[in-house]
Amino acid sequence: MLGRQAEELWPEPFRRRDLPWFREWAELEQRASSLRSYEPLLVPGLLQTEAYARGVLATGGLVSPTEVEEIVAGRMARQRVLERESPLQLVAVIDEVVLRRQVGGDRGVMVGQLAHLAELGEREHVQVRVIPAENPWHTGLAGPFVLARTADGGEAAYLDNQLRGQVVTERADLASLGARWESVTGEALPRRQSIELIREVATTWR
Repeated sequence: MLGRQAEELWPEPFRRRDLPWFREWAELEQRASSLRSYEPLLVPGLLQTEAYARGVLATGGLVSPTEVEEIVAGRMARQRVLERESPLQLVAVIDEVVLRRQVGGDRGVMVGQLAHLAELGEREHVQVRVIPAENPWHTGLAGPFVLARTADGGEAAYLDNQLRGQVVTERADLASLGARWESVTGEALPRRQSIELIREVATTWR
């Protein structure tokens, strides 16, 4: 098994979730009343199926099968914030390429994932919005980010890079990310049209 130092060099999809800097965000995620998430490359972790998460983590053989299952289990546990009595309010914006890039060796993985996305997008407390592939370059393509708000009005954000994730709390940084959020949502299709596009793309995976 690789050591902690080597683990921190793995790209985000392959990292363990027990690293100290991620634990801070995971705890904040559980306390958040709302999340606004932008992801240009993958389905956000809170919206992934087990099969999709497993396919992402197993790619390249960088993670042992045992660790894959540990991380998948942790990711599924994090998703309980969407099922609790007062569920997290989640708005997720993704690029259309996320729907069209195969994850996992079986095309059925994508069929299941897109069906799951469409089902979640129908829930009152979840929005999944898609930026069409024909849209030109936009500010979000500089990288994924998540904005969180807690019930007491606190705010924080999460950024990711090739080395590690970063929890952001500086007011100026949050304001900058808030502006980027407004920009990417301006590029995205409305909620209903996004669900229709997800279901349309799902048929191409069958």
